[in-house]
Amino acid sequence: MSVAWSITSSESGRFNPIEQYSEVDALGQKFEELRSRGRGYFEVRQSNAEYPRLGVGFQGDQAVVHLFLDEESVSLLEGDGTFPEEATVELPIVDESATFTGGFVLGIDHAWSKVLSFAQTGTFESMGNWCEL
Repeated sequence: MSVAWSITSSESGRFNPIEQYSEVDALGQKFEELRSRGRGYFEVRQSNAEYPRLGVGFQGDQAVVHLFLDEESVSLLEGDGTFPEEATVELPIVDESATFTGGFVLGIDHAWSKVLSFAQTGTFESMGNWCEL
């Protein structure tokens, strides 16, 4: 499945908003490069539609997944219980850091599996519960 994606530059550490078009494997390679550096942010969508798109910010083994249904709609995927619900963590979002409660934190491998599912199906409804912001 062909996807459009943008990702934090492994060279500069800044988010590069210029989209790349490829199969999911190429995104996976870039994601692994960033993961080896410990943190980053990326967005992905089906190449044939502007929305929906997912945004994933991660640091270490913790990630948060955003869903953008349009320019004005943002939701967060509920966490998977890998981080205490009452605790907070700072995770990168584009070029900033934002604080999230454990109720929205997923393990990085689990978050990546959600991205793969979305890339293959273009659907997000079965990924879990979403909380609109």
